[in-house]
Amino acid sequence: MDLSYILNELGEERASYFNAVAPPIMQTSNFACRRVDDMRKLFENEYSGYLYSRGLNPTVDILRKKLAALDDAEDCLVFNSGASAIYAAVTANVSAGDHIVSVSKPYTWAQKLFNDLLPRFGVNTTYVDGTAIEHFERAVLPNTKIIYLETPNSWNFALQDLAAVAELARAEGILTICDNSYCTPIYQKPLGLGIDLSLQSATKYIGGHSDVVAGVLCGTTAMMQKIFDNEFGTAGLGVTPFHAWLLIRGLRTLPMRLQKISENTRQVLHFLKAHPKVEDILFPFDESFPQYGLAKKQMQGACGLLSFYLDVKKIEDIVTFCESLKHILMAVSWGGYESLIIPGCASVKEKDYDITKKSQRMLRLYVGQEEPEYIINDLSQALNNI
Repeated sequence: MDLSYILNELGEERASYFNAVAPPIMQTSNFACRRVDDMRKLFENEYSGYLYSRGLNPTVDILRKKLAALDDAEDCLVFNSGASAIYAAVTANVSAGDHIVSVSKPYTWAQKLFNDLLPRFGVNTTYVDGTAIEHFERAVLPNTKIIYLETPNSWNFALQDLAAVAELARAEGILTICDNSYCTPIYQKPLGLGIDLSLQSATKYIGGHSDVVAGVLCGTTAMMQKIFDNEFGTAGLGVTPFHAWLLIRGLRTLPMRLQKISENTRQVLHFLKAHPKVEDILFPFDESFPQYGLAKKQMQGACGLLSFYLDVKKIEDIVTFCESLKHILMAVSWGGYESLIIPGCASVKEKDYDITKKSQRMLRLYVGQEEPEYIINDLSQALNNI
């Protein structure tokens, strides 16, 4: 399906809303039925039509169709956060006594789900270094129901070979879930590589303006209805019509924004690699990256997020660098118009500072849509303050 058609036309029935170019926000809590039999059918299967906006909503459905098509999926659900999408995808597919294999150091709320919530219900998780298929093979148990992936990781950008993991999982009857937030379906299509469920934080590139929180889950229609009928509705995980409208707006410019961010990232990367105060750099599409070959094989692009290590002797130098930035904001997330940075040492208590640990010298930079010279000049003057 043509990308331009997906972003500009798919799911939009303009004749049904006064030929408006932009779809309306169906800001309604519920929908009326003219016949008792119509209401009866909706009570029997709420996934079949519009009853209550906690479930299905016309504005959200336009977004669902576009996102499913982008992922080459049969169907899609949109959630009120990326964490909700993770929660629903995982809990819908495990029962007491089941086992999960997950890549090490996944997104914080995925890790909390695996470490804190699921063990209360008898579901345990084994973490593996996902850079080698052998690690997954050794971790799989007879009761393993899910292999959970995140490629690339959003800090060190570790990759998993999606096709190889999918082949292993199919042979063992295990469901695979991949967090695709770094790439979006524009730069990576997990389902096309054999993965069962692809999820992403729509807060990032899909929204693109740092003004909406949402999550996306794509897969088969049967799986989406299974989740809709249980976790999605029971926990009230759906996105609001207004937020869906914002995400539709974000989709219109997604390819253009990714292209601009990619171009900026290449220039910022070149600057950082040449700077004497930068010890090392991590970026999947840089030839020095350990898994560069795999990145080029299964990703169509990489942009925005990169990590680098400062060559400093004390934590105070990292603090000075971060607090000297005039335009790059110290904040979490990524995917918006603004450049952002997070120092790894921010997650370490002062008493535990150890500058000899390379992880404490790491900074994660999101390269936004500003002009590249603007970003580079800010980095340069902050580095000069060390």
